[in-house]
Amino acid sequence: MNLSYWELKHWFAQVDFTIVGSGIVGLHCALALRERFPHSKILILEKGILPQGASTKNAGFACFGSLSEILDDLKSHSEEEVIQLIQKRWSGLQLLRKNLGDEAIDFKPYGGYELFLKSDEPSYNDCLQRLPFINDILKPIFRNEVFSKEVDRFDFSGIQEYLIFNPYEAQIDTGKMMQALLKKAIANDILILNQVEVTAFQEKSDGVMVTANDFSFATRNLLFATNGFAAELTNNQVKPARAQVLITNPIPDLDIKGTFHLEQGYYYFRNIDNRILLGGGRNLDFEGETTTEFAQTELIQQRLEALLKEVILPKTEYTIAHRWSGIMGMGSCKRPIVEQLSTHVYCGVRLGGMGVAIGSLIGQELADLVK
Repeated sequence: MNLSYWELKHWFAQVDFTIVGSGIVGLHCALALRERFPHSKILILEKGILPQGASTKNAGFACFGSLSEILDDLKSHSEEEVIQLIQKRWSGLQLLRKNLGDEAIDFKPYGGYELFLKSDEPSYNDCLQRLPFINDILKPIFRNEVFSKEVDRFDFSGIQEYLIFNPYEAQIDTGKMMQALLKKAIANDILILNQVEVTAFQEKSDGVMVTANDFSFATRNLLFATNGFAAELTNNQVKPARAQVLITNPIPDLDIKGTFHLEQGYYYFRNIDNRILLGGGRNLDFEGETTTEFAQTELIQQRLEALLKEVILPKTEYTIAHRWSGIMGMGSCKRPIVEQLSTHVYCGVRLGGMGVAIGSLIGQELADLVK
């Protein structure tokens, strides 16, 4: 261990709360702990240069589920569970906006759309038929109808006649959101250390001994907010799920505005800075995309490019500027795991691909577990 006296004294001595992960959940957890324990020492450890996982890599959708995704969830969850999930996502979005402000996250309420390919007629007809039912069960949350039919005005190609419109969906700038969260955490005397990877921990009677990189230190409480990476240390039923994304160079006179979904949310795209950002495709290879490796695959990138060329921008010239991937946390159940693992250890993980919507609320709930 090559730490100085000063480093030990000011960063790693008498730590009250150590949070693993500086993403949406971890930062909101730290801010909530600061409110409850104003004089405590709070330390966040992040293994990446920037928040790893999905917090700085997501598509910036302020959404709570497309119509076909909600109907798909009803196949594996009860109606009450699905309603509770949507309520949490909606409440989480309001909390995010309240905590940071719409300007800081570049919140744009353009609405969301779901489109259906010509080959996806069974799902399309099912959604149209069951649309009134979903509106009915969501009315207690939104006090109004959420989904409606709209004729395509974006000049997409190879799709069914109607889009499904959701006026409650919006888009944000993911980078601005995370910068605002980091600034707020630092302003609240929360210590954040990057490129520090927690590799083990051992609970003691009065706290936890944490091993990170080549040193160890004691903390009174340890909180995991690592989502897709949670299974590595907590043994939770969380599976990593890679999401691949691409973005075009700026397109003159781009007339597409909003957030868009296809195929139960497995594909998604939006406008940003006169570009199209498009991601998804893990349904093409669930096993291969159950990984914590940041990479792109030819199979999925080819499908994304085909959708871009044949469906989204069939009459527009464009070039692709950049590609990346993020790691989400999934499971057989979409309900997040927020629980106390032992006397001094807690976790808030498995956000089910809805980190923007639900991350702030899960961070709050994680902090609330601490007595």
